[in-house]
Amino acid sequence: MNFILKMFLTAAAVLLIANFLSGVHVESYSVAIIVALVLGFLFAFLKPILVILTLPITIVTLGFFLLVINTIIILLVDKLVSGFGVDGFWTAMIFSILLSFVQSILHSLVKE
Repeated sequence: MNFILKMFLTAAAVLLIANFLSGVHVESYSVAIIVALVLGFLFAFLKPILVILTLPITIVTLGFFLLVINTIIILLVDKLVSGFGVDGFWTAMIFSILLSFVQSILHSLVKE
């Protein structure tokens, strides 16, 4: 039940950020739910692999390369989900930062 609530909160965060950030486009709430599911899947399975493969550059950049990994995953979701669009790399990076911030606030409201 908690997982479902967090997915809906993430979908709401995606819609909220899309309304304020001009380079992000989401057609409907159902597309936002699909984006949240695909993001959750990619962050759970693809991100750990990318972090391990890019560990040396992540250490050298003091962890800032993780922002690039998150941005690449956002751009991958843009290619995988029709109805969701991000205009460019920098827009995806800003979207990634804002999404992480909003998710941390919303998920802190839903305690285990």
